[in-house]
Amino acid sequence: MSEYITGIQQIGIGVTDADEAKYLYRDLFGMNALVFDDEAAASLMTTYTGHKIYKRRALLTMNMNGGGGFEIWQFLNRTPALQQHEFIKGTPGINAIKIKSRYIDTAYDYLSKCPGIQIGSKRINPDHQTSFDVTDRYGNHFEVIEGADWFSKNNHCLGGVAGAVIGVTDMEKSLNFYRLILGSPGMVYDVTETAVMNGVEVIIRKVLLRKATPQTGAFARLLGSTDIELVQLLNMQPDHLYKDRYWGDCGFIHICFDVTDMDQLKNLMESNGYPFTVDSAVGFNMQHAAGRFCYVEDPDGTLIELVQTHKVPVLKKLGWYINLTKRNTDKPLPNWMVSMLGLNKVK
Repeated sequence: MSEYITGIQQIGIGVTDADEAKYLYRDLFGMNALVFDDEAAASLMTTYTGHKIYKRRALLTMNMNGGGGFEIWQFLNRTPALQQHEFIKGTPGINAIKIKSRYIDTAYDYLSKCPGIQIGSKRINPDHQTSFDVTDRYGNHFEVIEGADWFSKNNHCLGGVAGAVIGVTDMEKSLNFYRLILGSPGMVYDVTETAVMNGVEVIIRKVLLRKATPQTGAFARLLGSTDIELVQLLNMQPDHLYKDRYWGDCGFIHICFDVTDMDQLKNLMESNGYPFTVDSAVGFNMQHAAGRFCYVEDPDGTLIELVQTHKVPVLKKLGWYINLTKRNTDKPLPNWMVSMLGLNKVK
């Protein structure tokens, strides 16, 4: 199977205050490299915003230890609807984001001292790795896992996004979709268990797909490997987390994958019954970053963003950019060049 996905570029997080959120995630998860900070009208997203064009602010921040970043997203002329803070794991939609750590005990001790968050007990997952759950002050859920690959080292004990937990209603359909879009992920585990969540006994099936760090893609070494854990509730079927809410409302609004060949990926997905619902076609500009973005829905309507990057800023004041349109190779960029993204700090 052909591979057109490098890894998770970012997770979209809808918030009510982008400035507050960028500092929160800088401190919690080391997201201190600022790739862009842009204000514009979300004119292509009206399918998911009540057929109205809303202004928004979007910031992309990253942790140069490696892994995907956060696209912090705020409506500028609409009050965003809050997410359902208490939900059962397996509810359709993006349930949690996996954040990697070099040293799980150090990360646990660090986050235990951070104010305004909730932290769960450490546990052993079916893949025999230790993890623990964190809930931020907005009610967003994260799972800190042991990281397998790293790009560089900053002073933070955590890395970036290493995966996501996604609630689904039909495991086989969802496996078909995520296997297709990821290219050739391996199945790490497939388990069924009974648990009590929010006072309710549930039967859940969990399948973990893992895509190893690819050998192609400009940002492959930075983004690293990808875990997608699909969770299905077998004895109930709640509504989707974004039912009656807009893309951009509070919570995890999308998973964004870094794409090496958008045309080929679009042909693959559409020929298998997954049409793109949004396509910027000629491209987009996000402050000084540029590229082409598209959206496709998984079988439950969870939004997957796809971005083929054309240009990213390194030192905006000096006019330094990484221009990918002039490359005639799909090999990863040199580490020293990608490391320069870390020069722009969240301030």
